[in-house]
Amino acid sequence: MTDLEPNASRLPCPGRIVGIDFGTVRIGLAISDVEQKISSPLDVYHRQPAARMAQYFRDLLAAERVVGMVVGLPIHTSGQASEKSRQATSFAIWLRDATQVPVVLYDERFTTALARELLGQTNLSGKKRKERLDKIAAHVLLGAYLEAPDKALSIQSVSGGTGNSTSLDDSNLPSEGRDG
Repeated sequence: MTDLEPNASRLPCPGRIVGIDFGTVRIGLAISDVEQKISSPLDVYHRQPAARMAQYFRDLLAAERVVGMVVGLPIHTSGQASEKSRQATSFAIWLRDATQVPVVLYDERFTTALARELLGQTNLSGKKRKERLDKIAAHVLLGAYLEAPDKALSIQSVSGGTGNSTSLDDSNLPSEGRDG
């Protein structure tokens, strides 16, 4: 993976979309309205074994009648892909295969910084801010997608054209590092 260029991958419309701020410990979630105009923070999911996570996402998607998902793609400010990009792409492929719902990737540069800034303007304690950070980052990511869906990246364009099925196990994710 080198420089990543948008390829106008779009999700079905209308219908609800879930925004995902992928982390190796926590996964921030946000959801859109049916018209795909408004993003709302939803949840922070703490990673579980793959089978349990797959069931969680299938249940969430069915309950909310979700038509697609946007996974944040962490890339360097230079536009270069990173190891985290590979992990997020593997997760997106796994998620698509586990749920049978379309998934696109979206540049998430600065979403966590913006989420921290937004939370810094609240009267919440540091602990409560940390608890909400990942879902606010997912909310910022989904909002950016809703404003400019033509900037989404397909899994195939990021994974070198394959987008092949992958299993998700903890051996292909780092045990330490940024969790969200």
